[in-house]
Amino acid sequence: MSTKDAQELVAQVAELERTQLAEDVEGFAALFDEHAVWITGGGRRLVGRAAIAAFTREVLPGAFVTGSVRYDVAHIRFITEDVALTSVDQEYLTTDGQPVSPRQEGRPTYVWHRRDGRWLIASGQNTAVPSGEE
Repeated sequence: MSTKDAQELVAQVAELERTQLAEDVEGFAALFDEHAVWITGGGRRLVGRAAIAAFTREVLPGAFVTGSVRYDVAHIRFITEDVALTSVDQEYLTTDGQPVSPRQEGRPTYVWHRRDGRWLIASGQNTAVPSGEE
């Protein structure tokens, strides 16, 4: 629960953003534990890295042709030395980096666990922010 651990989690969230923008399905899926549970922004429950990868192969290619996304870690809580929660502010952007209109935001939450020295997502939920709320 050191500064180094927090920096590693921020770097993992940055890698999550990078893989999405690059439409790198395999890189994205590699951030999840083999048995991870993911609730998509649309409320779909995916269990296991294979299911997460299959869903991502359907929705990620072409997703950022007309825009971008930005992730900012808003909060980190260490539950144990090998389990942490990150709360993220997510904002969809135009191709020139401006917020889309109307604003589209999310508040993903990820539960990470450290395995073999690497932080992996054990569980995540992507929740949309209703328009006009913060």
